[in-house]
Amino acid sequence: MKILIAPLDWGLGHTTRCIPLIRYLLDRGHRVTVATEGPAATLLKDNFPGLPQLPLEGYRIKYSRSKTWFTFNILAQVPRILSAIRREHRWLAAVQQQQHFDLVLSDNRYGLYHAQLPCVILTHQLQIQSGQGAGADAWLRRLHYRMLERFDACWVVDAEADHGLSGKLAHPAVLPRQAVYIGSLSQFMDAGQQTITGNTILVLLSGPEPMRGQLERLVFQQAAALPQYSFMVVAGNPQGKCPRDLPAHIRYETHLAADALLPHIRAAALVICRSGYSTIMDLAVLNKKALLIPTPGQTEQEYLARYLQQKNYFTTVSQQALQLGQDIPKALAASVMPVRPLGTEQYFIGVLQPFLDLIAQQSPL
Repeated sequence: MKILIAPLDWGLGHTTRCIPLIRYLLDRGHRVTVATEGPAATLLKDNFPGLPQLPLEGYRIKYSRSKTWFTFNILAQVPRILSAIRREHRWLAAVQQQQHFDLVLSDNRYGLYHAQLPCVILTHQLQIQSGQGAGADAWLRRLHYRMLERFDACWVVDAEADHGLSGKLAHPAVLPRQAVYIGSLSQFMDAGQQTITGNTILVLLSGPEPMRGQLERLVFQQAAALPQYSFMVVAGNPQGKCPRDLPAHIRYETHLAADALLPHIRAAALVICRSGYSTIMDLAVLNKKALLIPTPGQTEQEYLARYLQQKNYFTTVSQQALQLGQDIPKALAASVMPVRPLGTEQYFIGVLQPFLDLIAQQSPL
């Protein structure tokens, strides 16, 4: 079967959680092509050097430097986002005439649906957090569902029970008509449960600029004064460069493929990172202690950080209040709840494989 996989270019999280999907499909002899650009394309090339890639322009959202204007800035770009969705819909129609895919798996790219082609959309945020109250959230949910229900299936990336890792984001009172919970997805789902604890503080930077760079500079400034710790910084910036003149107790990588990143996470006593959902799934599958720093003004991350701290899963602090000298000991002293998601085989055999079998029965290869 020939399958197209296309992650959203909103940070690298949508890309990393596609990694187990790609691995599963390749292991079973399916022909996978990915569609993306920029850092996401670089990351997938590092993980799958021989995988065919098609250039597909992302939504290219621009972000405010200020928390105050973050939400307003995003809302002001809604026409641009809708234009990008229409553009990628036309792109798929043209590409399908040449490529003849059997299935499309879209991670939050809303234009990748096709009347004559089975198309699935993956998301963890059914209920968009506007930060403008319940009325605005309800209006956004209705609009969102109209877009999701254009697809043949909507796979909700979280466990159904006990509000999972995403809380109300993926557990509204009413679901899209074709939605099904598929459990968590992590690039480390096959890594096993063993966790080796060392004394390194691993800093995982992620997300779009300028917010990613702002946190990087803040971490460098504070970590430089803490030589009692060994810091490993993974910048989440595949096209970046290593800073000069770093102190001896700070190491730096622009990015790492999943197999190279895994030993560093396992060896770390603590992970410092954004509260992006894909990062949270990685932490959960490896049962790691973490200090979460939500992106200022990004309502989804701010909600997730509060929700997960209330469940005693992780420690969280705002970027404005960050004081690593105080926050690291506090996070190290916290307990870690065992929240390991489903393994890859259990998930894919239960959800993806029946879907593939149905497509094969309807359109024999």
